[in-house]
Amino acid sequence: MKQTIPNTSALFSPVKLGPYTLKNRIVMPPLTRSRSTQPGNIPNDLMASYYAQRASAGFMVTEGTQIEPRGQGYAWTPGIHTQAQIEGWKKITQAVHAKGGIIFAQLWHVGRVSHTSLQPNQNQPVAPSAITADNVKVFIETGPGEGALADPSEPRALSTEEVSELITMYAQAARNALEAGFDGVELHCANGYLVNQFISEHSNKRDDQYGGSLANRLRFLKEVVAAVSDVVGADRLGVRFAPLFASTGEDRVYLGLVESDPHHTYIEAVKVLEKAGIAYLSIAEADWDSAPNLPEPFYQAVRAEFSGRIIYAGKYTVEKSLNMLSKGYGDLFAFGRPFIANPDLPERIAHHWPLNEVDPATMYGGTEIGYSDYPYYQK
Repeated sequence: MKQTIPNTSALFSPVKLGPYTLKNRIVMPPLTRSRSTQPGNIPNDLMASYYAQRASAGFMVTEGTQIEPRGQGYAWTPGIHTQAQIEGWKKITQAVHAKGGIIFAQLWHVGRVSHTSLQPNQNQPVAPSAITADNVKVFIETGPGEGALADPSEPRALSTEEVSELITMYAQAARNALEAGFDGVELHCANGYLVNQFISEHSNKRDDQYGGSLANRLRFLKEVVAAVSDVVGADRLGVRFAPLFASTGEDRVYLGLVESDPHHTYIEAVKVLEKAGIAYLSIAEADWDSAPNLPEPFYQAVRAEFSGRIIYAGKYTVEKSLNMLSKGYGDLFAFGRPFIANPDLPERIAHHWPLNEVDPATMYGGTEIGYSDYPYYQK
């Protein structure tokens, strides 16, 4: 039986995203690769080559980039809180822009998902509440260029004053991103990291204005979005969520933060973003092999409540993307692992060329091997 080749032209129709017109609807999402220069977690020339190779994406978002030293949860991830880091990112934005690409910085704070060895002066990580993250490992440096998995350390609860200081840090990171030449920023509010920790009933047991009711648990998100919007403009701001609707043996990648009513929790969060008028909402679906899709009513409710662009990621294929686009649920679609292994992914999709496979051994840390040496397609 002859295989039907999908018509991918819909993925190559231009689309507006804030002030930008994207050349296609194929997104390179945030992908932690742990290749920054040490000491200092500084972006470098190798990273510039890697991002520039993939600039044919309609839109790119950097790997998670910590907004302050306490925001780091994994070895060798880049920051955006020192001048040296800003100068390093300039190399990357210039290289991407030279290829006609559009790139946003993902602003990241891991909160409790960290280890004392990664924290300033080996202090405890900070979090909404003093509850240790479980079902997750962090990657710590055990020697020059060597690392190992470890359990997260017990965090300490932030004071109300410190929460306000963190909001200011997000705004400063956004200023730094603009100085570095980024076209906008994305707030990492997913995967059990700091903003997600404030939202979740499991990790937020605060008794001040940032805890308790869902409205209070969404307050940190709301105030960070407002502060960053004041810096970059709402039309150059995106937010990433990762709603999880079922607790399975594989939910360790989402740190076990399965709300008792995930639909209500995240639709209320989406309403916060709609009111703020941000450019886009990025939703990362569970991506392990047996993971279910999000429920159809959730897709429908997100589209009904949010008027900006919607990006979906996680186990997406060309066929699934075209189906979601035809239903009006999503506008852009992110391909993570395929973009790691295929710098020319949009061209491969357009021409139905075969894809390189990812080498899992070179995903995190290392050299150009398994990073910037994946080949372009040759007939």
